[in-house]
Amino acid sequence: MRRSRPVAYTTGAMSIAVITDLTKSYGAELIFSGASFRVDARDRIGLVGPNGAGKTTLLNLLAGRLQPEAGSVAYAQGTRIGYLPQITEFAPTHTLYDEMLTVFDEVHAWECELGELAARMGDPEILARLDAYNALLERYADLQARFEHAGGYTIEQRVRQVLDGLGFTREQQAAPATQLSGGQQTRAALGKLLLQSPDVLLLDEPTNHLDLDALEWLEDYLNKWPGAIILVSHDRYFLDRVATRIIEINHQRAELYPGNYSKYVQLHTERLERWAKEYEAQQEHIAHTEEFIRRYKAGQRSKEARGRQKQLDRLERIERPPEEGRLKFRLGALIEPGQIILSSEKLVVGYPASREGPALRVRVADLLVPRGSRIGLIGSNGAGKTTLLRTIIGQQQPLEGQLTLGHNVQIGYYAQTHEHLNLNATVLDEVRNAARMLSDEGARTFLGRFLFSGDDVFKLVGSLSGGERSRVALAKLTLQGANFLVLDEPTNHLDLPARQALEGILREYDGTLLFVSHDRYFVDALATSLWTLEDGVVTVHQGNYTQYRTRRAQSEAAALAQQERQEKREKAARAAQNGANGASGLNGAHPAGEANGARSLTQVEREIATFELRLKQIELDLEAASHAAQIDRITELGEAYEEARAWLDRLYAEWEDLAS
Repeated sequence: MRRSRPVAYTTGAMSIAVITDLTKSYGAELIFSGASFRVDARDRIGLVGPNGAGKTTLLNLLAGRLQPEAGSVAYAQGTRIGYLPQITEFAPTHTLYDEMLTVFDEVHAWECELGELAARMGDPEILARLDAYNALLERYADLQARFEHAGGYTIEQRVRQVLDGLGFTREQQAAPATQLSGGQQTRAALGKLLLQSPDVLLLDEPTNHLDLDALEWLEDYLNKWPGAIILVSHDRYFLDRVATRIIEINHQRAELYPGNYSKYVQLHTERLERWAKEYEAQQEHIAHTEEFIRRYKAGQRSKEARGRQKQLDRLERIERPPEEGRLKFRLGALIEPGQIILSSEKLVVGYPASREGPALRVRVADLLVPRGSRIGLIGSNGAGKTTLLRTIIGQQQPLEGQLTLGHNVQIGYYAQTHEHLNLNATVLDEVRNAARMLSDEGARTFLGRFLFSGDDVFKLVGSLSGGERSRVALAKLTLQGANFLVLDEPTNHLDLPARQALEGILREYDGTLLFVSHDRYFVDALATSLWTLEDGVVTVHQGNYTQYRTRRAQSEAAALAQQERQEKREKAARAAQNGANGASGLNGAHPAGEANGARSLTQVEREIATFELRLKQIELDLEAASHAAQIDRITELGEAYEEARAWLDRLYAEWEDLAS
C-alpha cells in the first residue's frame, strides 16, 4: 500500500550514526518497521509519539541494549554512547558527590599512577639505569597527556558545576545518593551522564521531575553540548528550545521532520491533511471506476470495462489515514459562583518541623481571585506549591492569616499522586462510585471518551500505568461539575496528544482554574496570571510564563545596568582621588596598585564578572527577540554581543598579564 511520506531530512554534516530499516517486535506485536535516519555530529533529535508507541524501545536499540529483528545501527568508529534510562540505581555507600566521581575512576587511577611514577623516577637505582628511566618517563608523559586531555585538573570544578546547575545544595551533595527522592535521583543520573562527555547522548525523559530552574539550566547545557543528542520528552517547550529535528513514532512507523516541535506540529498537520485529501480523491476515483465496470461489463463497452478493471487491479492503494485516539470530554460547572472565588489576608501556609523533615513557612501575598481567573502556580520542587493547594481546598489549616472561599464555590481537586483513587477498584467501579446514576453501559460509554475501551474498563486501577491513572482521575473530576478546578501537575504521565487534548478542554472550561505545572507550554497556553513561589513567598504576576520570563529578564538587565553605572561612578571617583594624590606630591608616591595608572587584579576580576553577566543577559534578550521574530532587535543585540565578547577577551588578556 502507498501512503504520503515526508522527506528524510539531513543536515549535510558528517554522520556519526546510520540507522537502516530498523524493525522491532515483541512476540507477535510489531512495534515499528523500516525506521531509517542518520545522526549528524551536532544533531538534536526529539522522539515524540503516544505512550507505548516505541520511543524507549528505539533508544534501547540505539544504545545496543536491545537487538532488532531486522535492520542495523552503525556508529562511526570510536563513537561513545551515553544512555539515561528512566530508572537509575546508585551505590548505597556513596554520597551524591562520590557517585559523580565514579565517572572519573579511570582518570583517578591515572593520577595515582602518575604519583607512583614520579616517586620511582627519583629512585637512585632507576636513575642509574637509563633504559628503565626512559621507559618510566615515556609512560609518565603518556599518562600525563591522557590525564590532561580528560580534564583531570578540573574534575572537582566540573562535578560542582553540574550538581549546582541541577539544583543540588552542598548538603545534598554530601548526603547518601540513595536518600534522594525519585526526581533528585533522575537529576543525579543525568549529572553522571553529562560528566561522561559522550559523543551521543540518549536521554529517556530527562525532564521528568525537574523544576523550572533545573529545566532552564538543562536547556542551556544541552544547547552548548558539543555532541549529538537523541531524547524522548513530553515537554513541548523543552523540545522547541533544544530539538532541531523530530522523529514521530506512531502506527508502527518512524517519520522524520525538520525543525523543532512547533515546526513538526505544522508539518505533521499539513501532511495528514494532504494524506486525507489524496485518500479521499483515490476512493472517489475507485468508486467511480467500479460503478463504470459494474454498468458496462456485460454491454457494448465490456472491453473498456475490462481495461479499467485491470487498471484498478494494478492501482497502488493509498492507506487510510489513521484515526488518532484523543481525549474527548468536557469540563463544566453545575452552578455559578459569586464574583469572588477566593480571598486571603496575611496568609501563611506550611507545617512545623518533625522527624520527617524541617519546617515549611510560605507567606502569600494578599489574594483576590475573581471568577473566571486562569492562574498558573510555579516554583521549585519542595518550595510548598502542593501545600498551598491543600490549604486552599481545606485539607490543611493555615499557619497564620485568613483564607476565604467565595459564595457557591465548589472545588474540584486533581492530586498529582492520584491519592483519591482506589487502587483495588476496577476502572468501571471507580467511575460508577463517583456517579451512582450512571449505568454500566453509560459508564462504559463515558470511559470511552477517556480512551478506555473493551476489557480495559475491568482493569484494577492499581495495575494501570501513570498515564492511565491520570485519565481515570480526569474522568472522576469531570463528573464533579466543579466551578473552581485546583489541579496539581495534571500533565504528569500524559503523552503529547493527551496534553494537547487536555489544553483544549481546559481552554473551553467556563469556571475558574488554578494549576501547578512545570510544563511551560501548558502554562503559556492557559494562564492569564502567575503565582510564583520563590524564597518562601508567593507573588502575583499578570500574564503567562513567557511574559513573566521576559519581564524578569528586563528587570535583571536593569539591575545589571545600574550596577555598571555605580561601578563607573566609583571608578571615576577613585581616578579623581588618585589624580589629587599625585598632584599633591605627598612623598612622591602613588597609592599601591595604582602607580602609573595600573589596575589591580580585583578590579579586572570585577569587570570580567560584569561583562559575563552582560553577555548572559544579551543571550536571554536574543532568545526573546528570536521568539518574537524581531529582526532589527536581533541584529542590534548581535552587534552588542560581539562588542561585549571583544571587551571580555581583552579583560581576560589583562587578567593573565596581571596574574603572571
